Amino acid sequence: MGASTIRRTFRRTFWAWARLGCGAAILAVLVGRLGAEPFLDAFRLVSAWSLGVAVAVTALTTVCCAWRWSLVAGGLGVDVRLPWAVAAYYRSQFLNTTLPGGVVGDVHRGVRQGRDVGVMGRSLRSVAWERTLGQAVQIVLTGLVLLVLPSAARSIVLVAVVVVAAAGVAVAGVVLVAKVVPRGGQSRGGRSRDMPGLGGRIVRTVADDLRNVLVVSRAWPGIVLASGVAATGHVVIFLVAARAAGTDASAAQVLPLAMIVLLASAIPMNIAGWGPREGVAAWVFTAAGLGAAQGVTTAVLYGVLVLVATLPGAAVLVAARQLREAGRQGASRPDDQRLEGATLG
Repeated sequence: MGASTIRRTFRRTFWAWARLGCGAAILAVLVGRLGAEPFLDAFRLVSAWSLGVAVAVTALTTVCCAWRWSLVAGGLGVDVRLPWAVAAYYRSQFLNTTLPGGVVGDVHRGVRQGRDVGVMGRSLRSVAWERTLGQAVQIVLTGLVLLVLPSAARSIVLVAVVVVAAAGVAVAGVVLVAKVVPRGGQSRGGRSRDMPGLGGRIVRTVADDLRNVLVVSRAWPGIVLASGVAATGHVVIFLVAARAAGTDASAAQVLPLAMIVLLASAIPMNIAGWGPREGVAAWVFTAAGLGAAQGVTTAVLYGVLVLVATLPGAAVLVAARQLREAGRQGASRPDDQRLEGATLG
């Protein structure tokens, strides 16, 4: 193993543990300041009504996100059929809500698609752009809500949090694109790249991808629509969680808080979605005069509702494993039959 490989492995391991440590530290601070009651209350407040709403709304948002992915992938020349995309998106959401980092499911989705169609780079980039463009729309909607609705969340400090979260999402998307940039110096159309080096390849690939997805394929209206509906669905679930948690504030008062918390939940420095979401919820609810404990309970309850609503993804995982095992057994039977025939002969 070369020195460069060791350094890359060390950096990946370090940042993976750093992200987990950040999420754990936030949760530890919240427990130290507020105790365990806000977390335990969230589990006690789960009801059949709130679960039913979360499951129904998540079904709609999943279809919208899967459609968005299909549009983005089509712009990059990757065929992603909507029924398959819905199943894959359910699976990725379930993995994101159960595994550290909050993005493992998306990487798995891109890798599986790449293996199925034989174009790993474009498949991974389609997932990266799908998530990045979706977050971009959510950032715009968050900004509009903060400008239109009166809220303590419009303070400079909290708006700065939104900007930092947006920058983090953008950087994460660019880093993922950089990791899967073709090294042969060829774009999708086979043209040679004018700018040398990794930086040139990244710039050219980003420009080509955005042009193909937004301009050439004219997919941007569908992407904006799907992202807007999906973001609205997530907000609805958060409002349901806030009401179930006992928040007396009106929907107009909670809406700006929900937008900021949901944006913070996209920061990939969490433990299966936990950490920044609860920390920012405590912050903004305190700023709005609702109390940090109320914010934590709402955020935790939201996380529980989303986890239950993405359980169909677990069924997709089990079904996919059974299909793979059946395929392997089917492939081995002809060899066994030939061996048996040769033995009898």
